[in-house]
Amino acid sequence: MATQSSAPIGNEPSPLLIFDALNGFQRATALKAAIELEVFTLVGSGVTKAAELAQRAQTSEKGMRILCDFMTIQGFLTKQNGAYGLTQDSAVFLDKKSPAYLGSIAFFLVHPTHVANYMDLTGAVRKGGTVSEHGNMGPEAPIWVDFAKFMAPVSAMGSGALAQIVNTPGQPMKVLDIAAGPGAYGIAIAKLNPGAEIYGLDWKNVLALSIEHANQAGVGDRYHGIPGSAFDVDMGSGYDLVLLPNFLHHFDHATNVKLLKRVRAALKPGGKVATVEFVPNDDRISPPTAAAFSMMMLGSTEGGDAYTFKELDAMFRDAGFGESTAQELGPQSLVLTKY
Repeated sequence: MATQSSAPIGNEPSPLLIFDALNGFQRATALKAAIELEVFTLVGSGVTKAAELAQRAQTSEKGMRILCDFMTIQGFLTKQNGAYGLTQDSAVFLDKKSPAYLGSIAFFLVHPTHVANYMDLTGAVRKGGTVSEHGNMGPEAPIWVDFAKFMAPVSAMGSGALAQIVNTPGQPMKVLDIAAGPGAYGIAIAKLNPGAEIYGLDWKNVLALSIEHANQAGVGDRYHGIPGSAFDVDMGSGYDLVLLPNFLHHFDHATNVKLLKRVRAALKPGGKVATVEFVPNDDRISPPTAAAFSMMMLGSTEGGDAYTFKELDAMFRDAGFGESTAQELGPQSLVLTKY
């Protein structure tokens, strides 16, 4: 009797991509569980068998075996003769002993409040934005404290490189960091330049964490908080540099132009704006990570999107700025614009 196989034969159609996509939530929640149970850290320390892992993580052996097998199937672990091992990516990014650990991002990206935004994506597609009231964008939304806490490793990945590019060596700088979050971008500049004074702007509850990070980095005496909304709070003036890390994608073109006019008024003549964004190509399907970011904005914001460079340049021009330039900053892009 012939056995059935779900593997595609030649160029025949296959439903596997559909099954994988509809089960995709399991991949996200399983990875979060493995991070929460410190599976990767335990495996990295030499605990490699399901029974041992279950004992150390205080789980059932069955549950741990299924989780680790699933993580192996998904490419996060290896398995040989019943022993699990780390892949290169997992060793670098998911073992807490690694200086590049970023496992904490799971606690924002799979946060119940964030995930809830996608439970009626059909409605969001019809509307062109979130159906969850303001999505993640409500004033003083507690989720942004979680963002600043858990997504800090992602900010750290690009902040050092940005600081090297925008710093003015040996000269004082007055820097405004809009939507400072964990404060990584402004802090990196302050660490590089002893003459830099950083003004972090964000909700009051988020700034408490930004300031804490600045103190931990030894630059707290040069880090100043501006609590409130970037659209109506007094930003101050005379800035040499304004940082816009991962902020413009939350809003539509007209709203961003309104903000950028305020930014231009806060800059010194000759000052510049450093914008960090996921920037897709004009085809909007490449590169994949940047292009797919538009879906995150559709579900979690009322008017946001992943903007192409041409669209970002148009926003700045409509706000009275000159030409913008772009360069790679890891998986994101750095857009520099002069006043």
